[in-house]
Amino acid sequence: MASWIEVINYVRLRHEVLEETDDWLRFRLGTTGERTQQVAVHHLPDMDGTAWVEISSPVGRADDVDLRRFLELAGSPEVGGGAVVDGLALLKHVVPLEDLSVREEFERPLALLVARADAIEHELTEKDHF
Repeated sequence: MASWIEVINYVRLRHEVLEETDDWLRFRLGTTGERTQQVAVHHLPDMDGTAWVEISSPVGRADDVDLRRFLELAGSPEVGGGAVVDGLALLKHVVPLEDLSVREEFERPLALLVARADAIEHELTEKDHF
């Protein structure tokens, strides 16, 4: 069983944190070549007694991407789903903190989500804004 503090410490040790609050942090990961991808990790409030961790990564500004194509691409079965939050098209994935093995059940979805978000961003915008 992992705690939110363990998730934060895991991220801090492996990645440069760009921004952080008590229940949220944002950092950047390298992807392919010179490309990078921003990631946010949120500690979600307890739901039915279970705390959750949300991993999200932007693929573009919602007004600047083909949202139908974004949803088609986000529908990939590997990890997560698509959403628009604060004007950004995001890939998001949620895992319960209660049974989380940080190394296995956080790192793998994180890597899959980041790779997928970067590929979608590249396809939809041909840029590397995030």
